[in-house]
Amino acid sequence: MTDEPARVSAHASVGADRDGDARIHDVAVVGAGSVGLLLACLLARRGVDVVVLERRPTPPPATASSRAIGIHPPGLRALDVAGIGDEVRRRAVEIRDGRVTCEGRTLGAMRFAKAGLVRSLPQREVEAMLEERLAGAPSVRMRRGFEVTAIRDRGTHLVLRGTSAGEHAGVAARYAIGADGVRSGIRSLMGADWHRRGGRASYVMCDTVDDTDARQSALLHFEPAGVVESFPMPGGRRRWVAWVRRPPTELDATAMATIVATRTGAAFATDGAGAPTAFEAAQHLARPLAAGRIALVGDAAHEISPIGGQGMNLGWSDAVHLDRELARALAAGAPIDVFEAYDRSRRTAALRATRQAAFNMRMGAPASGLRLRTRNAAVRVLALPGLRGVLARAFTMQWL
Repeated sequence: MTDEPARVSAHASVGADRDGDARIHDVAVVGAGSVGLLLACLLARRGVDVVVLERRPTPPPATASSRAIGIHPPGLRALDVAGIGDEVRRRAVEIRDGRVTCEGRTLGAMRFAKAGLVRSLPQREVEAMLEERLAGAPSVRMRRGFEVTAIRDRGTHLVLRGTSAGEHAGVAARYAIGADGVRSGIRSLMGADWHRRGGRASYVMCDTVDDTDARQSALLHFEPAGVVESFPMPGGRRRWVAWVRRPPTELDATAMATIVATRTGAAFATDGAGAPTAFEAAQHLARPLAAGRIALVGDAAHEISPIGGQGMNLGWSDAVHLDRELARALAAGAPIDVFEAYDRSRRTAALRATRQAAFNMRMGAPASGLRLRTRNAAVRVLALPGLRGVLARAFTMQWL
């Protein structure tokens, strides 16, 4: 993105871009991540004229590391509508239950009903399936290597200016959707603020061969020194995530295994382990989520801690809502200011998700003495039969 101030002005002509595309598209989706691709697939079902603009010249390989792996029931329903749900079910691992332990003692356990199963599949694989689906959609055009640097409002439509293959380019569309991630340039161009929400912590993560006896279970070790979580993945692998005060200077599979062994008493085998990564979980919410003919979805609209696996699924829910709003708006002749209900409903959903993620991070923080005993007692209460179903519905995002 450029360092020019954010602006939407009415003083630019459209003209043909460098590829000779002078038509006005119905929707320009900026960003070809999982949320942008899903929205394009949903709109393609309706025959909407969509152009997807992606800054990266080539898609990342499906085998590339993915932070997001959890697909909750509402997310799977969205993928069903997009036409890839059955393939996701075939490739993913079902997470049938979860167990919480501390210092070798089980604090609680829950099983997920068939309709409430969480499935584990790396985000990159889902993106590859969505992009393959789009390849056969006649009303959708994918433009990679296009970086949007300005948006002009022409009254009846927008003109998105930028660079493509090192040359100036422009695309016209009745609506523009920012699906370009946490560092969204579209969010800056529409003048939205980026408000920090509660919840912040550092973690290290590593994918390994699954040598546990829990191939369909989520394991949460709420240890005094900080949480260690692990989740099954396709191909007989397992993801480990551990809270750290600060990432080790030398972070490799051996260091990660040492963290796990020190807290849980059992280390994973480092043979076949991937390269660990460190990340900081933070939370933000854009304000507003929409302005005029522009709306934000996914991480461009809200950054949700990955602890609890809500971010990707919340973004997919955004796309489902926005698909309906765009269909109504286009049927009504593409008026301006059509996203008021979307802004209101998605802000409410994002606020709930940030609160739940902040709670998850607090529960996984280091604890000792009275705080440790209180936390463990709270987990035992939440795992009682009367509350277990409520907790399972919250964990699997059934409230969406």
